[in-house]
Amino acid sequence: MAKKVGVLALQGDFERHLAALDECGAEGRVVRLPAELDGLDGFVIPGGESTTIGKLLVRFGLFGPLAALLKDGFPVYGSCAGLIVLAAEIAGYDQPGFRVFDLAVDRNAYGPQVESFEADLDAPALGPEPLRAVFIRAPVVTRAGSGVEVLARFEDRPVLVRQSRLLGSTFHPELTPDRRVHNYFLSIL
Repeated sequence: MAKKVGVLALQGDFERHLAALDECGAEGRVVRLPAELDGLDGFVIPGGESTTIGKLLVRFGLFGPLAALLKDGFPVYGSCAGLIVLAAEIAGYDQPGFRVFDLAVDRNAYGPQVESFEADLDAPALGPEPLRAVFIRAPVVTRAGSGVEVLARFEDRPVLVRQSRLLGSTFHPELTPDRRVHNYFLSIL
């Protein structure tokens, strides 16, 4: 039976995450309302603008139900802004967030959108082939707690991280044809 994974569809490129999950054999579901969380095996918070995502989570009544699920160990993958929303500390910003991933992040640390770039990463947990990563207004992880496993780095900075059943990336794997990050997330559900 296919794993059911919700994708937050309030902002950001949720369609590409849904397509990636489908390619991996999962059943991706659009989530905009609390009732749509029922029966899910995991959840994806896509990239976008983290302050807006946090405010929309509150406005659409999803923040409380998701916070309760996270407290119970529900598996969640946050990509770029999604990772910021999960992070314990966000440098210089007071915004809605779950504060469950033992990380400190600095938003837009690589610069504005015109400074976006791609890089090949060494990610041994995902296999021997380099992982192509697309960084768009990406955050930087400035501190990873002792319970956080760093799965990939760029210039010695953590860019793919795991803490128990939480997965986070500062890049956008949904924008490449490589599905190893999504498959890895499905493996921890």
